[in-house]
Amino acid sequence: MSEWWTYRLSDFLMFSPKTYWRLIELYNRDVWPAQLAALAAGLVSLWLAGTRRAGAGRVLAALLAAVWLWVGWAFHWQHYATINWAAPYFAAAFGIQAALLLGLCILSRDAHPPSPGVVAQNLGWLLAVTGVLLYPLGGLLAGRPWTQAEVFGITPDPTALASLGLLLASGQPPSRALRYLLAIIPTLSLLVGAATLWSMAG
Repeated sequence: MSEWWTYRLSDFLMFSPKTYWRLIELYNRDVWPAQLAALAAGLVSLWLAGTRRAGAGRVLAALLAAVWLWVGWAFHWQHYATINWAAPYFAAAFGIQAALLLGLCILSRDAHPPSPGVVAQNLGWLLAVTGVLLYPLGGLLAGRPWTQAEVFGITPDPTALASLGLLLASGQPPSRALRYLLAIIPTLSLLVGAATLWSMAG
């Protein structure tokens, strides 16, 4: 029996890259035309993050809550669970994030969203635009067909990336502690996604 330190991350992968990308393709087919609604939600979210109107932060939080709940149920629970035993736990985490965002929507009392710092705002816009508009193009650049595109509001990674950016760009929530709390699950989701892609590439 090999020593534990001789194992690579890819040795723990429960599916082949071909199986994973085929799953994405079938999932995209099954939920079509939800991608169009997700793109619209992403564009509205970008607008909400940029406007200084009263209540914009609440609407953004509610929209993101709906998106996280959908991805947790439609992707993790209904599809990813067929090839990954951990997917139901991912679905639960996405549900928790949706509940946190919904709580932000309900409990927020700020009439106007606060103005984020320049660095945070610029970083937020970079992450948000990448997640909503540029992420789906990454697969095409990697040589995968458009039917395997990962889209904000449909698959986890662009959803987590854009959500972090949207909250940063909008200055929501105003409390630093709450910002850290709302960043935990998206960050962990991105780390899991990156580890999965890394192991498939290896």
